[in-house]
Order: sequence, then structure tokens, then C-alpha cells
Amino acid sequence: MSANKGWWVPPEGEDSVSQKFLRKTRESPLVPVGLGGCLAVAAYRIYRLKARGSTKMSIHLIHTRVAAQACAVGAVMLGAVYTMYRDYIKRIAQDPGEK
Repeated sequence: MSANKGWWVPPEGEDSVSQKFLRKTRESPLVPVGLGGCLAVAAYRIYRLKARGSTKMSIHLIHTRVAAQACAVGAVMLGAVYTMYRDYIKRIAQDPGEK
């Protein structure tokens, strides 16, 4: 038996976790942007938790959730617009004679 029993090694022919993440990032680059924006908003709002004043905790958390979701939804919308542009507008511009 090996000494590193606790480490997970992917089976032959499968990608490691980091290789899979990099591949997925290349396929859809705005997913990590949305995730990063969501985490940045959540971290900032948690940092500002002490300075919330007389606002109730539940209201502060709801505003944090809404702001984080807005980042994620914005990234999804940008990805959809980019995909539509790539699939339809760019393709039509490359094939002007064919219809």
C-alpha cells in the first residue's frame, strides 16, 4: 500500500480537478467571473457587518444575498449575450453570401 492513502488520485484517462477547472474556464469564461463577483460582494458585505448601524441583521443579510445574486445573474446574462453573438452575429458576418 502507498503511504499517501488520504490523497485522491483520478483514474487513468480522467482529468484532475485543476485540469477540469481550467477546461471549464476556457469553455465558459464568465462562470469564474460571476463566482468571483459573488464572493467579492459577500466578503465586502460581511466586512461591513459591524458598520451596519441600526439596520436589522436579517435585512443586512437579505441585501447581501441580493447583491451577490445580482453578480451571478449578470455574469450569466453576459455569457448568454456573448454566446448569441458568437453563434449568430459572428457566423452571419463570416458567411455573407450564404442564406
